Amino acid sequence: NMGNAESNAYQNHLSRFLPEEQSDIDGVFDTLSGWSGSAGAKSAKATKKSLLFTYEMCSLLFPSLQAHTREPLPEEMTARLYNGMRSIDLPGKASGLTEQVAKEQFVIFMSNLLKGNADEKITIIMRMISKTEGPVKGKQIQEFTEDLIRSVVHVLSYRKELKGWNLENTRDSASGVKALAAQLLSELKLADGTKPVGPQLLETSFDQSVVEDWVYRVPQISVFLSVVIRQGLHVLHSLPDQTSDILHLLPRCKGMKGRGLVSLLDIPSIMYLNSHLPAELQHKWQLLFSSRLHGESFSQLCGHVVNKGPCIVILRDSDGYLFGGFASQSWEVKPQFQGDNRCFLFSVFPSLAVYTYTGYNDHFMYLNHGQQTMPNGLGMGGQHGYFGLWIDSDYGKGHSKAKPRCTTYNSPQLSAKEDFTLDAMEVWAVGDIPESAAKGKKSILDVDPEAQALLEMAGKTRQSEGLREPIEEEEEEE
Repeated sequence: NMGNAESNAYQNHLSRFLPEEQSDIDGVFDTLSGWSGSAGAKSAKATKKSLLFTYEMCSLLFPSLQAHTREPLPEEMTARLYNGMRSIDLPGKASGLTEQVAKEQFVIFMSNLLKGNADEKITIIMRMISKTEGPVKGKQIQEFTEDLIRSVVHVLSYRKELKGWNLENTRDSASGVKALAAQLLSELKLADGTKPVGPQLLETSFDQSVVEDWVYRVPQISVFLSVVIRQGLHVLHSLPDQTSDILHLLPRCKGMKGRGLVSLLDIPSIMYLNSHLPAELQHKWQLLFSSRLHGESFSQLCGHVVNKGPCIVILRDSDGYLFGGFASQSWEVKPQFQGDNRCFLFSVFPSLAVYTYTGYNDHFMYLNHGQQTMPNGLGMGGQHGYFGLWIDSDYGKGHSKAKPRCTTYNSPQLSAKEDFTLDAMEVWAVGDIPESAAKGKKSILDVDPEAQALLEMAGKTRQSEGLREPIEEEEEEE
């Protein structure tokens, strides 16, 4: 009976996978266990074959594991996956961590983490966080989360799955890993609903039900685990079961190739911001404006961002703080507020956070240039003279006023000082650029003759004349 219970549980887990997925899992297990028999020899004996995946000895036992995980995954993550696999109790076997991993354990591990709900994933995740049973400390969850994010960046880079981003054209990921982990950990809630913060969080003990609730509410943990398993073990990585979460974990990057630029963003913050965009905009980001490429000029900024569809604006102040906003509609030069309640403000450094619409007012986006009577600049949230985010048309000056919070987005002051000096700025179109903009590539001053006239009345010349860029060819995916 014990044997039947064992094979039933095993068969149930196996049946979650399509036939081609089952053969993929078999193949990976056979490679890892160093077993290479003919297909006909896949008997019950082979099924019970242990995965010689002893972490301390892995390089001795099989070079194939090295090929499998030594390069694609950081060592710490290989150890965590191993602890997760060997923590699975099989009917009729003594519970507790074994040195070897049986095929049933391997299949149940894959089934629970790739196809299971939070309840099925949680015991494995608890063992990946800590080898010993019982509650885990906040510090252990923090270390696990940082390892997980670092492994995702590492394995996507190793497998060349960064979609045109790379570790050379983005900010160093180390601070992004810590910032994203801190953001995800800020969702940890004790049973009474309180959220410990700072040093208190690291010392607090969390039991399994609390961690399960967190995994359920923070979908990134499951998505990241899925990426680490699929890409790290190279299993089920190309099969149609890919969920949109994984497909759009990173958007395709356009407009950076061959320009020698390093973006203000890092890979973890791109993943985090992309997950907050409307689903139909998550597949592609295209660089529209960079102060280092196009110069520090407000009319250049307007010329590159107007009528280009929804976009992300990110800036760095002279103190190194990184922050910005998502504009849900095309920017237009006009003296009225624009946009809708999908807009948000965000911070990237020193902390990673997104601040969404409060319902208090509709001051989502504002862009004005060359007018005598209204403020000239680009703003989001708050009100005239008191924006959550403001870049003055006198390029280089800005403010982020929020005492105590921005009325439109409930964001705190995003810059180091309320009135800041702008160090660098980027604007990324998200989703597909509207056809009209892509075809014409017109300057704002062509589109809006009134702006041209106002500039001339103000005695200013067209700074963007002669600086237009050739229409960029669609880049090949890297």
